[in-house]
Amino acid sequence: MARSRKKVPYVGACADSDRPSKRRAHHQERHAVRNALKREEDIPASKAFGDPWNGDKDGKVWLGFDNPKDLRK
Repeated sequence: MARSRKKVPYVGACADSDRPSKRRAHHQERHAVRNALKREEDIPASKAFGDPWNGDKDGKVWLGFDNPKDLRK
C-alpha cells in the first residue's frame, strides 16, 4: 500500500459535531417565534430554520493537489 494514492483530494467533513449549527438554528427559531407572538402574527414553521442537509458535518472538503501528503491513503 506504499504507492496507493487518492484520485481526488477530497476528505470527509471536518466538524466534530452538528451541535453548533443546531444551536444556531434553534436560537433563530426561538427569536422569530418570540417576535411573531409580540406582533400577533402567525408563528413561522420550524422547518424554515436551519437546513439538515447543510450542517457543519455534511459534505466534503476540497484539499487541492498542492500537498502530496494529503493524497496518501
